[in-house]
Amino acid sequence: MSARVLIVDDVPANVRLLQALLEAEYFEVHTAMNGPEALDVVQRVRPDIVLLDVMMPGMDGFEVCRRIKANPLTRQLPVILITALDQPEDRNKGFQAGADDYLVKPIDEMTLLTRLRALARFKFLQDELESSIGDELLLETRVDNEDDKPARLAVLLNEENANGQLAQWLREMHEPVMFSDPVQLLEGVRAGEFEGVLLEMPLNRHDTVRICSQIRAMTHGRQIPVMLLVHKADHKELAQALEVCASDYLNCPISRDELAARLRIQLRRWRYIQRLRESLRQSVTFSMIDPLTGLYNRRYLFTHGRAMVEEAAQRGRALSVLVMDLDYFKKVNDTWGHDAGDAVLQETAKRLSKQVRKLDVVCRIGGEEFAVLLSGSDGRMARMVAERLRCAIASKPFKIPTEEGEKDLHITISIGLASFENRNDTLEVLLKRADDALYQAKQQGRNRVIHHDPSLSSEEKAS
Repeated sequence: MSARVLIVDDVPANVRLLQALLEAEYFEVHTAMNGPEALDVVQRVRPDIVLLDVMMPGMDGFEVCRRIKANPLTRQLPVILITALDQPEDRNKGFQAGADDYLVKPIDEMTLLTRLRALARFKFLQDELESSIGDELLLETRVDNEDDKPARLAVLLNEENANGQLAQWLREMHEPVMFSDPVQLLEGVRAGEFEGVLLEMPLNRHDTVRICSQIRAMTHGRQIPVMLLVHKADHKELAQALEVCASDYLNCPISRDELAARLRIQLRRWRYIQRLRESLRQSVTFSMIDPLTGLYNRRYLFTHGRAMVEEAAQRGRALSVLVMDLDYFKKVNDTWGHDAGDAVLQETAKRLSKQVRKLDVVCRIGGEEFAVLLSGSDGRMARMVAERLRCAIASKPFKIPTEEGEKDLHITISIGLASFENRNDTLEVLLKRADDALYQAKQQGRNRVIHHDPSLSSEEKAS
């Protein structure tokens, strides 16, 4: 998997070495020789990952990382710190600066490449989701004050760690559920009960990589953070685990601070992806739903309605369209205000929805105008439905808010009806016929249904 990688190092030989390695693996490489140049390239090129040396003159790597993570537009950009500084306090300083990973020189090539590919997969998923969300909603998604709240974690460790210091650290930081049986752990992950998984490698009686791969095969396990606690694991086995299924690993012995930092990074990433998914669902919903009434909107009417017309043409199914308009609605707004008007529209939506089947489509298409698509309903059946809708509006007063309290208001509706007649009919044609019939209903006194049907007499059209 390729990606755009920015290499930042003040030593040209280091840059050339890393560049040659990454380009041989088909990564697109950009370079910078100092901190300010790196920040400029980040803004111009928008890399997928940054490989950042720590010890640079002027602005060091820690500060560059802090500035990248402080910018809402680049906060989610993965940064790997690469340095000769190998003390625990150095690692902690790097993670506190916001680094996604911390690798100590000399760098193992296999480890670096597997880390890059794992981060690239995350970045591509993130970019795909972000590109589908509007800018305003995306800005809200990027900030969440609950990113660092305790998480419910599924944990499978060997007995000595399950009852030792590590387990105590986990309980202090999060809400671990300790398992001894991987089958039970997998059932919990499948049910969506956890935000992360921690597995020891190797396990005394189980295959860690197989458990990890089984998690990835589940719907709820596809993107969940899976951390490995590694004891002198076979190098190729660890690389395989990172390539196939693991999100990150910690070498034993570990420190409490590094455990906390790596869990925090993985959980922030997971929660951000979950927020992106939810924002995408909201974005799709908002694009199809009228926010005032909760009905489908005009866009959905045309998107779904065209498919219904096409099905009617191909399968010879009946289809009818109702277009309706509240009578004298402008007077409600002018007399009682827009809050009263909104209350009438919301109550109208409820009454219309109660009178149709689940397979029928009720839409608010603008102002006080509504439409209903009646699947499988011919003209005569649709006239019965339309009359039922008319009566549902007219038979019971609407309660509207006023300065003096609630007031009863009598509301009526006019309805135009058109039915699918031949294979050349389109949704636009049906809506035009129904709209013409609605105009006739208004002209003939309102509070009535008019059916646009050339085979009917003028008396039969009005019901």
